[in-house]
Amino acid sequence: MISTPDMRTLDQLMGAAPVIPVLTVADAGQVVPLASTLVDAGLTVLEITLRTEQALTAIRRISEEVPQAQVGAGTVLTPDDLDRVADAGARFAISPGATAGLYERARRLGLPFLPGVATAGEIMAGREAGWTRFKFFPAAAIGGVSMLRSLYGPFPDVAFCPTGGIGPKNFREYLALPNVRCVGGSWMVPMDAVTGGDWPRIEALARECVNRVRLD
Repeated sequence: MISTPDMRTLDQLMGAAPVIPVLTVADAGQVVPLASTLVDAGLTVLEITLRTEQALTAIRRISEEVPQAQVGAGTVLTPDDLDRVADAGARFAISPGATAGLYERARRLGLPFLPGVATAGEIMAGREAGWTRFKFFPAAAIGGVSMLRSLYGPFPDVAFCPTGGIGPKNFREYLALPNVRCVGGSWMVPMDAVTGGDWPRIEALARECVNRVRLD
């Protein structure tokens, strides 16, 4: 039986933390302390991109060893990717774009899926497939805050997680929009801090994200 996409589950994921850390894992041995650090700081939803050979192992380890984390997969490009990340224990999947095949497989799996969109036409196609929650990518390159404001008029029922070109100087501008539930980025996990195991630095950057949102 093919399930109907459940936007309530996506809303819960998108509302669980203001920022989703986007993690590209080179060493799966580091993912447990990294995930634990981010969760302790208040960023509990984590995206592991499928850009390295370690990605599926990282998802599996976080799923098994950091139960407080809601770990998902990013850079999902094919229906087979959805199968692989579901088998690894991912609780959701995110893609940079969307295809009919991805929508169909996500339905069959019942896996919460945040498809990427960049245009009004892509949003309309997603709505026809049953989705009203999307990744907005690459956010800064396709109009950023101004574009999202414009999209709110014709699509007031649609909500986004913008990623791409978002950092500490502008993420609150996105979160202030009525059609943005959360943002994704990697500025709180600088590569030198990750490779060096500088968990206190990462924790401080992650806590700053959470605390700056609470100021609003």
